Amino acid sequence: MNKAVALLMVAVMSGCALIKPDYQRPAVELPAAWKESAQNPARNNGTWWSVYKDPQLEKLIDEALARNTDLAAAIARVDQARALAVQVDSNLYPQVDAAFVRSRSLSSAATGLLPPGVERERNNYRATLSVSYELDVWGKFRAASQGARADVLASEASRDAIRITLAAEVAKTWFTLRALDAQVLSTRRSVSFLEEGLKLQKKRFDGGVISEFDYRQLEAEAAGTRGQLPPLERDREVIEAGLAVLLGRSPKAIMEEAIVRDAESSITALAPAVVPEGLPSELLLRRPDLVEAEQRLIASNARIAVARAEMFPSIPLTGFGGSEAQTLAALFSGPAGIWSIAIGAVGTIFAAGRLQAQVDAARAREAELLANYQGAIQNAFREVRSALATQARARESYDIESGRAVALEATLRLVRLRYRNGLSSQLEVLDAERNYLSAVNTRHAALRAQRAAVADLYKALGG
Repeated sequence: MNKAVALLMVAVMSGCALIKPDYQRPAVELPAAWKESAQNPARNNGTWWSVYKDPQLEKLIDEALARNTDLAAAIARVDQARALAVQVDSNLYPQVDAAFVRSRSLSSAATGLLPPGVERERNNYRATLSVSYELDVWGKFRAASQGARADVLASEASRDAIRITLAAEVAKTWFTLRALDAQVLSTRRSVSFLEEGLKLQKKRFDGGVISEFDYRQLEAEAAGTRGQLPPLERDREVIEAGLAVLLGRSPKAIMEEAIVRDAESSITALAPAVVPEGLPSELLLRRPDLVEAEQRLIASNARIAVARAEMFPSIPLTGFGGSEAQTLAALFSGPAGIWSIAIGAVGTIFAAGRLQAQVDAARAREAELLANYQGAIQNAFREVRSALATQARARESYDIESGRAVALEATLRLVRLRYRNGLSSQLEVLDAERNYLSAVNTRHAALRAQRAAVADLYKALGG
């Protein structure tokens, strides 16, 4: 007997060692540090959007984080994963059930089988406490528990990734809306100026001072500038509706309420440059989407162990204890006591390859998730490199466009002065006005692009 027990213990120990999950983080060739160099980003405790110093944006992001439906769904998925993990962990512990049964029966007196002195009609009371437990000798339940915990971490990382993406999208959409506000405003000013000039030229045309050619040319220029307003206002309406959806606002608010914004003064500042000088590349592996991909891989590796353990016998323990009597008063007396205990082993001898197929499927799933994880790392470094380059070039573009707008503003002022003194033609004034309006709108677009590039970089760095 002792020898049999010893052999069983050896088998148990070897089985546990055989089926234990064996996850190791895949080796990835990483660059030693970031390619670009500049000042380090400021510590932001997760609220990276504070670098813009825009109180309105901060309020909008707070609103989105509280009400956005995609983020709410991600939070619910975390709760689901946690509940499922508790459910999986319960297999590591015994299950205890309580039962109370009262029954009444009538036996036939015509069969000759009813013993003498036994009543045909009888009552029976039964109260039991049952325990069932499957020994985890092969590590199946422990591996399943590890996989469930990895799923929880993956769902939490997915929630964090959605949070970062949401904040970046709100910021970018907000800056697009502000750029369109500025473009509409500058275009309206230009239209107003051209229409005032058109009224004056109409009087000069009626008085025969200028030709119809000059007047019609100015009229067409005013109409052309006015025609730029509808597309800009259309784009602004579309962007504003999109921002309302990101904020999680109601359908009524999306249709009827505007996004409140301050005066023009809040749309002229550059966002500070953010370039992570000298940070080790391993920090990027903390990005939420990479954490999620790795945790999915860890869970898949654990489920290979679960599938392999299914090929070994299960060893259930069952038992119950309680009382059974004909009367309720005698139910808890000494003679009414009952109990039972059993141990067994159940294993599959033939399943037409089903168990091995489960193992093969689990291994294939792990291979898929490994490829996804490696691809996610590649994509993360691509995004960082692209975001670094985009931020640097966007800032250069804004500086160039700002210089161009200043130069064209001076040109317009001079050509108007020359026109009043008879040294320039009306055509030169129109060209200067057209070029200046184009430069102003391009500068607003460049400012939007620079701010969006900062948001994209923070997103690429995982917040």
